[in-house]
Amino acid sequence: MLTVTPAARDYFQRLLGQQPDRTNLRLVTINPGSPAADVELSYCPDGHQAVDDESVDCGPFTLFVDRASADSLRGAMIDFETDQMGGQLSIRAPGLKGHAPDENAPLTERVAWVLESRINPMVAAHGGRVGLVEITDSNDVVLQFGGGCHGCGMVDVTLKQGIETTLRQEVPEIARVIDATDHASGENPYY
Repeated sequence: MLTVTPAARDYFQRLLGQQPDRTNLRLVTINPGSPAADVELSYCPDGHQAVDDESVDCGPFTLFVDRASADSLRGAMIDFETDQMGGQLSIRAPGLKGHAPDENAPLTERVAWVLESRINPMVAAHGGRVGLVEITDSNDVVLQFGGGCHGCGMVDVTLKQGIETTLRQEVPEIARVIDATDHASGENPYY
C-alpha cells in the first residue's frame, strides 16, 4: 500500500509520545485524482478509526488509512527529511493528483490539466486564478484572469514568460495564448 520510512516512524513516535496513550495516526485524501488533491494526517485516538480503514503497522503505533483514500495512496512514501532547521515531513504519492492526460487526449483537456496542475498553484500565491475560456479552431488558447491577477500590472509578464512558456512546453501544438480579461475593471489586483 504505502511506505513509512524509519525516519518518519521515529518522528511520529516522538509526536505521539506527547499524546494520550494508544493514540495513533489517520491519513485521508482530499479531492483525490484532481490537481487540487491533498492529504490530511491527524491524530487518531484509540477506537476512533473508521471500521473499514486500512491499517499500516508502524511498530509502536498504527497508521490508519481511509479506505476511500487507499487507491490514490498506493505506492506513496511518507518520509521525514532532516535539515538544518530540524526537518520536514514529506508525503510523496504519485497517484494522488491523478495523471496528466496522454498526448492523444483532446487539446482542451490537456490545456486544462496544465492550468490546474502547474499554472494555478503558482498564481494562487498572489491570490490569482487563470481559467480557460476557449481554444479556437486555429489552436489559440484564450484565458481569463481572476482574483489578484485581474487588473495586475504584471499580467503581461506572467502571461508571456510564465503561462505561455509553460503551456508551449506541455502542449506544443498550441498557436497563441490570448488574454481575454478586461483588466481595467479589476478591483483588487496583486500588483
